[in-house]
Amino acid sequence: MRIQRVDHHELFEQIYTQAPIGIALAAPTGQWTKVNPAFCDMLGYSDQELLQLTYQQITCLEDYSLDQMYLNKMEECNVKAYQYEKRYMKKDGSLLWVSLNVSLVRDGATSEPLYFLCHVMDISDRKAYEQKLLRSEEMFKLISDHAQEIIYIASADGTCQFCSPAVTSLLGYTPAEVRGRTNFEYFHPEDLERITQMDFTGGNILRLRLRNKSGQYLWFETTYRIIGNPEEEIQILAIGREISERKKHEDISAEAERIASIGSWEWDMESGMVSISEQVKEIVGLQVGPRQFNAKDIFRLMNPQEKDRLMEHVGWAKKGEPLDFEYRHTLADGTERYLHLRGIVAFDERERPLRFNGTLQDITERKLVEFKLQESVERYTSLKKYNHDAIISFDMNGHIMNANPVAVDITGCPVAEMVGTSISRFIGEQNYGHIVNGRYNVAEKEISTIRHRSGHETEVLATLAPIIINKRNVGFYLIAKDITEQKKLLIAKETAERMNKAKSEFLAMMSHEIRTPMNGVIGMTDLLLGTEGLSEEQIEYIEIIKRSGDSLLAIINDILDFSKIESGKTELAVEPFDLREVVNATIDIIKPNVLLKDLEVKVTMGHDIPSLVYGDAYRLKQVLTNVIGNAVKFTAEGSIQVEVLVTDRSHTEAQFTFRVNDSGVGIPSEKRENLFEPFYQLDNFMTRKSQGTGLGLAISKKLVQLMRGDIWVEDKREPGTVFVFTAWLQTASTEEIRRCREHVKSTESQRLRILVAEDNEVNQIVLRKLLERQGHLVETVINGREAIQAVQQRSYDIVFMDVHMPVLDGFEATKEIQQLSDSERVPFIVAVTANALRGDKEKCLNAGMNAYLSKPIQHDALQQVIKDYYHWRN
Repeated sequence: MRIQRVDHHELFEQIYTQAPIGIALAAPTGQWTKVNPAFCDMLGYSDQELLQLTYQQITCLEDYSLDQMYLNKMEECNVKAYQYEKRYMKKDGSLLWVSLNVSLVRDGATSEPLYFLCHVMDISDRKAYEQKLLRSEEMFKLISDHAQEIIYIASADGTCQFCSPAVTSLLGYTPAEVRGRTNFEYFHPEDLERITQMDFTGGNILRLRLRNKSGQYLWFETTYRIIGNPEEEIQILAIGREISERKKHEDISAEAERIASIGSWEWDMESGMVSISEQVKEIVGLQVGPRQFNAKDIFRLMNPQEKDRLMEHVGWAKKGEPLDFEYRHTLADGTERYLHLRGIVAFDERERPLRFNGTLQDITERKLVEFKLQESVERYTSLKKYNHDAIISFDMNGHIMNANPVAVDITGCPVAEMVGTSISRFIGEQNYGHIVNGRYNVAEKEISTIRHRSGHETEVLATLAPIIINKRNVGFYLIAKDITEQKKLLIAKETAERMNKAKSEFLAMMSHEIRTPMNGVIGMTDLLLGTEGLSEEQIEYIEIIKRSGDSLLAIINDILDFSKIESGKTELAVEPFDLREVVNATIDIIKPNVLLKDLEVKVTMGHDIPSLVYGDAYRLKQVLTNVIGNAVKFTAEGSIQVEVLVTDRSHTEAQFTFRVNDSGVGIPSEKRENLFEPFYQLDNFMTRKSQGTGLGLAISKKLVQLMRGDIWVEDKREPGTVFVFTAWLQTASTEEIRRCREHVKSTESQRLRILVAEDNEVNQIVLRKLLERQGHLVETVINGREAIQAVQQRSYDIVFMDVHMPVLDGFEATKEIQQLSDSERVPFIVAVTANALRGDKEKCLNAGMNAYLSKPIQHDALQQVIKDYYHWRN
């Protein structure tokens, strides 16, 4: 087999030339010796021009000492690299801010400095933004210091956090006197009661009285709004302007308007009598007569619907709101007038309404002008509102009045050709008949297509919107949404959902039907290998059966794992474990294949590897098994090196890097881009000597990403492959490590009483034997009812509960056991099921079970359940 070698020099040159950041080499004297195009573009020089210069010549004078400091440290202190920010002078004389990462490369033999390797990134935009932010802060201070209004920022409970100097000239306080105190201390008592009941979330303008330092109250008009993120701490920003004089003039003006002679009236709320002026009598068309009427007589002059509306407004006025009411009035001769009624209620000391004073104005001419304007605005607004769809307006006779560009496209007719013609040409006579006869809902359902002038039809979703002018229906808007593409998407969506459902059902069936007999096969082979008196030939045959069963189970697990991970429902556990034990356990798993091929496996663990970390040990072992297993699979001779290092660390967690280096056949570069794709197998280009689903690396990549890491293949000159992946794990404190070790010591030698509820005889035997081999006392029952009776008669530490059993299934049995009056007798319940799909584990845990075990039952998984029990008990 021919292995294509990579020209690393050519690859470096391509990276160097095409890199988006500046890369350059400088001699210890400062002379540029090599520069890439990106660096030249930053500074505006050609490469030949730059090579004639030193870095000192293009460095801003203020930054020259900074360069010298870092370079001296690298030369004298043997520091490999520094990163800092500085300014270069471009060819046109302008300054360029950069982030500079400079490394000193030394002679391997003499340690003499050879050259500086510089990586340069343009940060001019970031620096400009920082300057803009600084100017904004300076501008805010300038405004707050010189503003005539009080600028005030308070916390949600009203405590002042900032107050501008204007508070001194307006209220007599210094900003320092106000800060830290609640603003409620300065409010007028009447205003305080009103403010405490207000909702400030929308922002608004508020008028209130504030007490100055001498004790007087001044009127302020305050604009306020909520600032900050609701999920974090919110603040209230307020800007207040003193309006005491303006408020005084407004009060005088309001009193004058109340008694204006437009047409005045007064309603005695106690007697029910209404006194009206002559102007009012003339406006409403009353004959000459008395000027005082009963309120009921006045209401009889009004249209019943208008009367009901007025009574509603009067009710609001009695609660303190001013009356502002417009209505239509019909005179005795049939003439219509539009009137404007204004008024305000006066209250006694007990807040009971005494008098209702107001004015009446004839606004007919103004209303007629408003109606014409409203008609024009409504036509335009409605057309504008629905312009994403085809819109055709037509009158009550079906004659088209207008259409939008989308309607022109869908019908093929220009607007000028459509106007005046019947809408039925596009929707059909029958549908137009529904509209004429007032069956608008039927018409909307029946109009499913719009005809094009060429004869073809477009599928649409139709809506009829009435055109209301002066409360009169004068026509309709036909709003037609083209749903051709939506229908295609809907059909595709339904098809995909059916296929996904079928896949899930198939996987569930496959999981249950294969795992149940596999539990017997693998479990019994484990038990058989532990019996005495077997010949070497028998042992060989049994091991072949076990390896075949394990291979089949691995394939099933890969498919189900990928299905769960692909759905995005996989969650990682966070439990304490020893990382060294996980790595060594993984090596033990693949050791038979290593010995079979006579390979050498070397494991190197960093000296700073913590003895205890928190994470998902099972998933980490799964990734390690896939990566190291692949190395063994594709290495015929030689060695495999496994290295684990801590490459980053924070206060509570660390990043671990796992490197697996083999001397196998290697992977051609053109095959690497598909390496982590599902169902992709390296054997496609080899001789297909190995087995598998092609899912191992795809699953590994997704699991590594869940651990906030990455996985990749490194370049290697020698034969073989280097796989690298990273993962973040939580670290444990010294006290946690001590407690964990004491807990393990206290539980290692305990003998447990265990109940196995399983209706399948083979599976029952397998689980019982595996537990007895560990020294535990085991009893068995064949259904959920017997399990409940057993728990009631005797205390058990653990109950292994099969989910699907006759008489009473595991879910119902668990529910009844959990309801036992004596909580001390409730055991640790482990769900045992052949289902291993997404949601199965969650369903069992939600039903009250404490742990989950899928068939076929493996020794390691069983051991983990026992550990979980001890953790639960303590």
